[in-house]
Amino acid sequence: MLSSSAQWRMFPASDQTRCRLQAVFPVELRPYAEALLVEECSANLPFLEAATPEQLERIRFVALKLSEGTIDGLCDAIQLAQVDWRDLLVAASFAEDVRAHENWMP
Repeated sequence: MLSSSAQWRMFPASDQTRCRLQAVFPVELRPYAEALLVEECSANLPFLEAATPEQLERIRFVALKLSEGTIDGLCDAIQLAQVDWRDLLVAASFAEDVRAHENWMP
């Protein structure tokens, strides 16, 4: 992944993120997928250095949606978020409504 050496805040996965993670990933991949979200899709994203856990949840849900339950898909989604997370929102059709992610449940 594209982690930088800069200091940033890592937020644990929320209960809602874990719920979606469980719905998308097989049990044996869940710990790794969750670690990727926590370590690579956190306040280290561009312009989200001061993001709240709730704001990051939106990006994490989108990454889970686009992953289609594969680690490669999740890595691709996270890499896109690390370049420009707004493109990730567009790819998942979540860009128009800031609450669209709340209604997505796989």
